[in-house]
Amino acid sequence: MVETRPARRATNTGPGRLLIAVYLLFAIAATSRAGLQIATKFDEAPVAYLLSGLAALVYIVAAVGLARAGHTGRRLALACCSVELVGVLAVGILSLADRELFPDETVWSQFGSGYGYIPLVLPVLGLVWLWHTRRDTA
Repeated sequence: MVETRPARRATNTGPGRLLIAVYLLFAIAATSRAGLQIATKFDEAPVAYLLSGLAALVYIVAAVGLARAGHTGRRLALACCSVELVGVLAVGILSLADRELFPDETVWSQFGSGYGYIPLVLPVLGLVWLWHTRRDTA
């Protein structure tokens, strides 16, 4: 008897498509914001603007990982969602604790309040989706 491994559900189907679309939307928004801020007023708040650039990069790579849906794509998405969650929590706490550290907002400032707290919820949804589409154990 040949034992087969349970199949993985694709991350780029069903609700995963909506998740990818939201990640792409945030990638465009964060890239645009960071690009403009870095190009026009980098000296005013370099840490904040570089963090917005990092957020943009994380959103882009997460979207690609979710869209690829293979083993490598899942690993990329998992890493990005994890980094994103840690980043939004750390920057959110720091931006509330020390407003002088962030003289201008980033995508993750105040837990993403400037974006309707979606930056706080998005990595959680990504991690839940990755868990939901993991290999079936039955």
